[in-house]
Amino acid sequence: MPLHHYGVLKGRPINRQLGSSQNAHYQVHVVDDTTDYRIAINVKSQLAPSEVEYVVDAHFDHPLLAHLDELPVGWSALPSKPAGAALDFIRGNLFDPRQMVPLPLSINGPDNDLNDKIDQHIQRAMSDENALLYAFGERWGPEPGKKDKIFGFLPGNGVHDIHMNQANDADFQQDDGVYQDGGLLLHFPGQNQWVAIFLKFQSQTWHSDDQTGHRIEGGVSGPPGDQPTPSDPFEPGGLPTPEAPDGALRIVAALVNPVRSPEVETVTLLNRTPQAVNLAGWKLLDRDKHAMPLSGTIGAGETLRVTLAAPVVLPNRGGIITLLNADGLRVDGVSYTKADASNPGYSLKF
Repeated sequence: MPLHHYGVLKGRPINRQLGSSQNAHYQVHVVDDTTDYRIAINVKSQLAPSEVEYVVDAHFDHPLLAHLDELPVGWSALPSKPAGAALDFIRGNLFDPRQMVPLPLSINGPDNDLNDKIDQHIQRAMSDENALLYAFGERWGPEPGKKDKIFGFLPGNGVHDIHMNQANDADFQQDDGVYQDGGLLLHFPGQNQWVAIFLKFQSQTWHSDDQTGHRIEGGVSGPPGDQPTPSDPFEPGGLPTPEAPDGALRIVAALVNPVRSPEVETVTLLNRTPQAVNLAGWKLLDRDKHAMPLSGTIGAGETLRVTLAAPVVLPNRGGIITLLNADGLRVDGVSYTKADASNPGYSLKF
């Protein structure tokens, strides 16, 4: 069964408590106009390895942000479907999965553990009276007559599962679902800045079934830059493989706002590998998960400009583009906003 009460909390952070070995959650006290909430963020996994993978994007920009300004403060239930505000790490192209690295809950020294990585942004939001926090996950409470065990307000009430909620180990498979991932976004209007924090357990795979959200074995190829070295244990993966195909082909450009009428939209692919790739069975998907089959071959180190055809559409108000291989595994994905698409005739570079 997927999560029962998925949605997003919009409010002001006013207090926090670091995670510890006794309670492996980073806790935040959040308020809206009338209600207190506690959000509990996992900073250690119950399953080995215990270090939680994370990525922080200090300049997050994605078409889903357009939905968030419209939300009232407080809790909003979200439908688990594409093209809305619901998060899906795999299908939403929120970040490059190869940027995720595991960190321990707490170790000596500054800015080197998961408590530190989260705390610096929460502390900043607490000191900015205009900042807003958006916590995606599952709601609990309100619990009449029961005091919150961390911050002491009444009634107990909050949000948890603020992490990836699919592709789980068998012990937690009952929580699997698509378009129900957790996450933390912080908006700083004075700087016109969004900060995104996304978390994933190492026991979760990167690929999952499109219907159930259950795990599909397969990892992530490796970091987008230089390959890892033995002295850098937090860098994942290596070169793309059939089991971990991410990054083998990349979406490097798209024409989403053409000047020709009728419009002809295109997507440009780059083959990063030293071998030609047969595109039979591969697909391009748009924001609404409409799929267009690909064909032909793209040579080693070469690019291919694909002319899109119905039902795939790249809307000018923002969207995403996803590339799947013949096994249905995500190889690459990008997003663009309304502002990105505002210059007619110009191709976007990813």
